[in-house]
Amino acid sequence: MGDARRVLHLAPLPLLSAGPRGGHLPRWGRQSPRVPAPRFGGLGLRMNPEEGTDARVQARAIDPARISTARICLPGSKIRPPRHADPTAPRNEDSEREDPFVAFHINKGLVRKYMNSLLIGELSPEQPSFEPTKNKELIHEFRELRATVERMGLMKANPVFFLLYLLHILLLDVAAWLTLWLFGTSLVPFLLCSVLLSIVQAQAGWLQHDFGHLSVFGTSKWNHLLHHFVIGHLKGAPASWWNHLHFQHHAKPNCFRKDPDINMHPFFFALGKVLSVELGKQKKKYMPYNHQHKYFFLIGPPALLPVYFQWYIFYFVIHRKKWVDLAWMITFYVRIFLTYVPLLGLKGFLGLVFMVRFLESNWFVWVTQMNHIPMHIDHDRNMDWVSTQLQATCNVHKSAFNDWFSGHLNFQIEHHLFPTMPRHNYHKVAPLVQSLCAKHGIKYQSKPLFSAFADIVHSLKESGQLWLDAYLHQ
Repeated sequence: MGDARRVLHLAPLPLLSAGPRGGHLPRWGRQSPRVPAPRFGGLGLRMNPEEGTDARVQARAIDPARISTARICLPGSKIRPPRHADPTAPRNEDSEREDPFVAFHINKGLVRKYMNSLLIGELSPEQPSFEPTKNKELIHEFRELRATVERMGLMKANPVFFLLYLLHILLLDVAAWLTLWLFGTSLVPFLLCSVLLSIVQAQAGWLQHDFGHLSVFGTSKWNHLLHHFVIGHLKGAPASWWNHLHFQHHAKPNCFRKDPDINMHPFFFALGKVLSVELGKQKKKYMPYNHQHKYFFLIGPPALLPVYFQWYIFYFVIHRKKWVDLAWMITFYVRIFLTYVPLLGLKGFLGLVFMVRFLESNWFVWVTQMNHIPMHIDHDRNMDWVSTQLQATCNVHKSAFNDWFSGHLNFQIEHHLFPTMPRHNYHKVAPLVQSLCAKHGIKYQSKPLFSAFADIVHSLKESGQLWLDAYLHQ
């Protein structure tokens, strides 16, 4: 990926995931005194010959088997450097500038330490250290942009912003309960309580996203702790589940079989022009995709949380033995049970929970899909990290409501390029990103909120028609 004389060969980033607290690297045994690393001809080792994925970060070759065994954690998880790592190993400064690792971690020195244990050799001096599928100039200029952003202090959070944001969620949570306590449990107070609680759940979802990306505190420890509190106690979901899925999405957005956010292709929807035509040529029909823009309103926004996520998260934590996450989740359900069952009874309480998840699900799906579904969706083409992010994301115009309603994810382009940046700084870096895109002829898309919603439906209709044409005529 980088134009360095030393090239690391890494596993594809979607494999690099773990729980919020991460895990320790295995000890490979006491290392022998440092000897010159073996040199390799050609472009290094291929991680997956079938996919042709060749992801490198500096000019060293890395054992792919060790990468998956080591469970490199994203982002900034507590990973202990190997006890016997050679402290005299040379440090290539370009490796610290490697885009995905710099983007996902707030402790860059830690990454350099544990990467040493994965080194197995170097490329020969006459071998090229840059792949033709990657935009060398764009990568270098983006690294300069990131250095500028760091000098401007845009990677530092404003604690008051996030404190007030948390307080407004807690106040709405209390207001929802007071609505039933003061005005009774008739239809109107019940619906008002449901709306208030759905706002609480949606906004807590955006806030846990901030903590999960380590964008609030300067250390991983406090970000992880508050992440557990917000997603576990305020929402009843596991932090490890969110980490497991979300950082795969960030590593390879809109890349089929590498981004879990598009796993509904092909069993529920045909997504993207390329994949839809491919599916049609293969004569595969799991659903009537030419009508997917219609049934999206039935099995998409209304159903994702109450029908799927609500139950899958329990399977996830039990199957993976994430007992800490389960304990945090239980505190959420105990709290809402004790506060609402005395007012509504058991049936009324279950109805309230379903209504809140139903409203939250519609909110969540429209906001999270408006930035990605209308964009380019394809197999992983081994493009550079910056180009991969830019082709898969678009923005929604800034306004006070749009910022609040989407948790600042209307700045999706900036968020994907700088995932640890505090959200209140996205609008400040946006003009710099626009200039970078304009210089390299990359379309920087920003649209009104309702146009973004409509584009989801339009893109589903288009890809469904492309599938049908290929299915019938190719």
